[in-house]
Amino acid sequence: MIVHWHRRDLRTIDNRGLARAASIDDPIVPLFVLDPTVLEHASPVRIACLLEALRDLRSRYREHGSDLIVERGEASGVVPNVAADSGASSVVWNEDYSGLARERDRAVRAALADDGVACESVHDSIHHEPGSITPNQGEHYSVFSYFWTKWRDREKRAPADEPAGTDFATVSGETIPSLAELGFDEPAATPPTVTRTVARERVDDFCSGPIYRYAEERDYPATDGTSRLSPHCKWGTIGPRELYAATERAAERAETTDDRESVREFQRQLVWREFYAHVLAFNPETVVENFSGYANEIEWRNDPDELEAWKAGETGFPIVDAGMRQLRAEGWMHNRVRMLVASFLTKDLLTDWRAGYDWFRQQLADHDTANDVGGWQWAGSTGTDAQPYFRVFNPMKQGREYDPDGEYVREYVSELGEATADEIHGWHDLERVERERIAPAYPAPIVEHADRRERAIELFERARGEGND
Repeated sequence: MIVHWHRRDLRTIDNRGLARAASIDDPIVPLFVLDPTVLEHASPVRIACLLEALRDLRSRYREHGSDLIVERGEASGVVPNVAADSGASSVVWNEDYSGLARERDRAVRAALADDGVACESVHDSIHHEPGSITPNQGEHYSVFSYFWTKWRDREKRAPADEPAGTDFATVSGETIPSLAELGFDEPAATPPTVTRTVARERVDDFCSGPIYRYAEERDYPATDGTSRLSPHCKWGTIGPRELYAATERAAERAETTDDRESVREFQRQLVWREFYAHVLAFNPETVVENFSGYANEIEWRNDPDELEAWKAGETGFPIVDAGMRQLRAEGWMHNRVRMLVASFLTKDLLTDWRAGYDWFRQQLADHDTANDVGGWQWAGSTGTDAQPYFRVFNPMKQGREYDPDGEYVREYVSELGEATADEIHGWHDLERVERERIAPAYPAPIVEHADRRERAIELFERARGEGND
């Protein structure tokens, strides 16, 4: 027997670790571990997605005459126990790149070694493993454009085949526990459906048409020209090689140069996930520490009332509040708006990026440690390519440019449901009496953007040591 330990690879197709297990020519015992050390960093909406994906994966194994064994407990105890109970000589899993995951895996390796069980980890969730795309001096890139240039020229592996039904062991698993049994409340948000079928349908639908409009439409949240694949990339209900191959076929079918460029832009956005995975693999401390050093400490304001207003979508900046309310309702937020609300928290409210990252970690169904840490540090000018510390999004300008008719705002900010686009985007300039007439329940702006922008620049200049004797 050989155990394949699933983690964030909840699929049987294009799963390199599972394919490696099948190549060893022993029956495969599929396993997933609900590890309390990992679960304590989770949230209801994310665990709801996980349990749905596990039930779907179990049904696939049962179609093959096998089953998915789902166990609760520390992985360093559960994995060796399952290997011993099944008489397995080896355990295979796919690599994860966070510090927490690597610490867990070291403990599992040590426990298996004590039992005389071999183990092997496989790079699966990204195309090119950390350390394979580097500057001339080695280590890793800290500027995305350089990474992308090398990434796109590297040969890509083909999707891994699904093992045959005869490759799987005849096993029987216990009932998958519920949210309540794992100690989680029902999520406040409506979770996206995270199954293999939905992932495949989304890929096929997106690559049949919307991908050719992606470059033009991706920044407009009201029409949402994005793929909505991020929860599937997070949980691995779609494989990275499978997704890339689908985009390559779309590029081959493209009828115009603009269509092909739009496909390339979508691929480029996917590669940000891989770039941040490389950064995190070399810098696991960046989950809690700034990636870029400053001469002095950044003097974050960290006003608790302003942070709570931001979380609740009650800042008086309509497109910011729309994004934060979408997050609470859906466990998801449009990417353009993610950048905007992150900039608003760190530059307008002068609040430490870690407070925003922690809130996103609790609320997002698609939370990915590497991707979210990278995005938050980019917005907070503490991460990769942090030189433009003066990068401050103007929320009013962003609203007018990317939600010109106010559709997105009106969808999520009900108080402004009857407001015109000019009233929405000019909310900060309206007199109090006008705001009370248009939307008496919606707050006035809690800060003055121009003032906070200047204060943010001064804050980072002090941190950089500029102007000091």
